[in-house]
Amino acid sequence: MRYSIKHEIRSRIRVHLPMKRMTFREADTLDYYLQRFPEIREVHVYERTADAVIRYEGDRERILTILKGFSFEDTNVPERVYESSGREASAEYRDRIIGSILMHYGKRLLLPFRIRLIWDGIKAVKYIWRGLKTIGNKRLQVELLDAAAISAAMLIGDHKTASNVMFLLGIGDTLEEWTHKRSVDDLARRMSLNVDQVWLLTDQGEVLTDSSRIVCGDRVVVRMGNMIPFDGNVSEGEAMVNQASMTGESAAVRKCEGSAVFAGTVVEEGELTVTVTQVEGCGRFDKIVKMIEESEKLKSSLESRAERLADRLVPYTLVASAVTWLFSRNVTKAVSVLMVDYSCALKMAMPLSVLSAIREATEYGITVKGGRFLEAVADADTIIFDKTGTLTKACPTVKKVISFCEESEDELLRQAACLEEHFPHSVARAVVDAASDKGLLHDEMHTKAEYIVAHGIASHIDGKKVVIGSYHFVFEDERVVVPEGKQKFFDSLPDAYSHLYFAKEGKLAAVILIEDPMRAECADVIAKLKEQGFNHVVMMTGDSERTAAAIAASAGIDEYYAEVLPEDKAAYVERVKADGRRVIMVGDGINDSPALSAADAGIAISEGAEIARQIADITISSDDLEAIVVLKKLSTLLMKRIRFNYWTIVGFNSALILLGIAGILPPATSAILHNGSTVALGLKSMTNLLPER
Repeated sequence: MRYSIKHEIRSRIRVHLPMKRMTFREADTLDYYLQRFPEIREVHVYERTADAVIRYEGDRERILTILKGFSFEDTNVPERVYESSGREASAEYRDRIIGSILMHYGKRLLLPFRIRLIWDGIKAVKYIWRGLKTIGNKRLQVELLDAAAISAAMLIGDHKTASNVMFLLGIGDTLEEWTHKRSVDDLARRMSLNVDQVWLLTDQGEVLTDSSRIVCGDRVVVRMGNMIPFDGNVSEGEAMVNQASMTGESAAVRKCEGSAVFAGTVVEEGELTVTVTQVEGCGRFDKIVKMIEESEKLKSSLESRAERLADRLVPYTLVASAVTWLFSRNVTKAVSVLMVDYSCALKMAMPLSVLSAIREATEYGITVKGGRFLEAVADADTIIFDKTGTLTKACPTVKKVISFCEESEDELLRQAACLEEHFPHSVARAVVDAASDKGLLHDEMHTKAEYIVAHGIASHIDGKKVVIGSYHFVFEDERVVVPEGKQKFFDSLPDAYSHLYFAKEGKLAAVILIEDPMRAECADVIAKLKEQGFNHVVMMTGDSERTAAAIAASAGIDEYYAEVLPEDKAAYVERVKADGRRVIMVGDGINDSPALSAADAGIAISEGAEIARQIADITISSDDLEAIVVLKKLSTLLMKRIRFNYWTIVGFNSALILLGIAGILPPATSAILHNGSTVALGLKSMTNLLPER
């Protein structure tokens, strides 16, 4: 690609493409291309000027090489990127605001007074009708105050005030709508489907295939814990499917042959073969946006209380205006009271604060599904961590395979990988990756595999029953025994690693040693969380007592529980909540899902199981647990902002009402100060809570 450098400072470069402007689609294409490179930290593409501002790390020449390699024609962008882009909508809202300002002041300069009067009269009908509709709905809301103020101003001949009020109301509505849409779209993009590969069922068996190659009529296999990648109909199998991402319902729904299933929902139990009826890019993003907008989860309790108070104050403002007129017989003073209300500012600033905080969280790789959960994090005093994939690295590795039978270590690893590749767990991925690194092909060798949550997998290979999983599952549940003469060897296995047991026909065949070191930042994060008010930090794991004790000691965690089942984690969360604590649960696996659901706010690791991410209220990037520290800071600052907004609105508008009653402020000034402060507070609520990184 040809380009020119317009401006450059250290780690930041602004380039210009040789065109007058880009289309929205071209801008999204360039943005998508640049965002894929890890060297590039941040990208802003400006379609109107055909410029791109790039913040990067490392070598400048590498960035220039990346730019040279770009072309609109050769960049394949998933349709979902264009579908979920907010670029065109932002441009539309920006043009609407600029157009409103130009129109408002332009008509004053260019139009005669009588024409402006007719213009404003027609415009006022919309606001008056909105106010009258609230009476028809038997609810006194802020729209009624707006209608009364505009009507009163026009009746006493103060047309300038009426015009200013309508102008400021229009700007406020547009700003609120714009920020709401931008925040919701950012959240929806994080929640949108992003499945790269699926299991395609062919005549030769299951084949791992890029999702972009799937067409309508293909059959894909979805197993427990995985996301259904496409809309379709069940052609085989039975499962319980969590549809919360589409319908909002928390209870799983039974799906069997003939049932319809939807992209983005997750199989909680069982296995399905789905005949695809719609591939990606068919409106799923819009469905998610609708679900978010209709969800009460977006509202924190502080926000909800403020909005309820706003509606309750409307009648009092009307009464105050009437009383002012009765005692003073001064229409101007009565109108001054109508020009000011608490509702407008409360209903604008509170949602904007929450939605802006949710948007800001996405900049740190944090997806929050509603303001209520930010409030829960701010108030929480207890945090519970899963171990594997959460406190330890998200990418455990196979250190060694130890054979307890006549088969070679590589053959046993190949068989283990064949079983594990279908199931979503970090240890399973470690086994599959180890086989792949050794070039061990593992075409389907087994019959249908059964996944037992928090235990392991059972199946048959060459007619022999095989199991792979934890000590409890393999030796206690399945009654597997160590081969004769191998017990001493078994007892001498190193304690430094986690152990995955693989057995055939009731006898131990191999032990796979898994290296799963603690995250480097873990101890520092735990210390910071304690400083931020978490006085009860707990670790719960299905791993052995020995491994749990070592991790807890290294991380600085005082309380831990080992060899626990999923129901044990959930029961502990409920017990702690019953003691009056606010509880946060952090996990990444299917076995963490019950506890994530039971907590006041569940936090899932983004690289974990799909079901964990769907059930969780918050998702964080797997790169760094520091995101939890950021989340706590952001949540605390949001609650402070909401309280500040509340008292500022109440104090400032009360002062305006009193000054209006005293006759110090005329209606026009009251309207300008009230609406101006509302817009200013709304704009302030849109700013970031945390300092720039």
